[in-house]
Amino acid sequence: MKTLQVGDKAPMFTLPDQQGEAVSLETLLKQNRVLVYFYPKAMTPGCTVQAQNLRDTRDQLAKKGVVVVGISPDAPKRLAKFTERDSLNFTLLGDEDHKVADAFGVWGPKKFMGREYDGIHRISFLVDKNGKIAHVFDKFKTKDHHEVVLEALESLDK
Repeated sequence: MKTLQVGDKAPMFTLPDQQGEAVSLETLLKQNRVLVYFYPKAMTPGCTVQAQNLRDTRDQLAKKGVVVVGISPDAPKRLAKFTERDSLNFTLLGDEDHKVADAFGVWGPKKFMGREYDGIHRISFLVDKNGKIAHVFDKFKTKDHHEVVLEALESLDK
């Protein structure tokens, strides 16, 4: 697993959102920086806390010119349920074949309760308007991910 780093070109992608509509990173970057956050599975406890906090700070992120996109290996139908259940106000994308996760270097071996398997590592990337990785968020707890992102934006925008 080779995770993208600051300065790397972000892979351009198009994935289905929670309504099954195609969303491309290229289109999103025309107006904003994009926080691409990868999470393992919709409607699980950690992923829910992370998503709710991003939902609650959406306006603060928007004021800083950042739009949020969450990516998991879930099908659009499950993403729609997650969006509705938690009143999420940002786009969730389904990467069922994990090709985008592979391209960003966040798909790889994991361990849980002594069992090894391949899955998404919880890592986020701030992609600037030029399509380059401006910041990598890989050290945070799900409950404070939004705070770590806002703090980094404060430093980057000085």
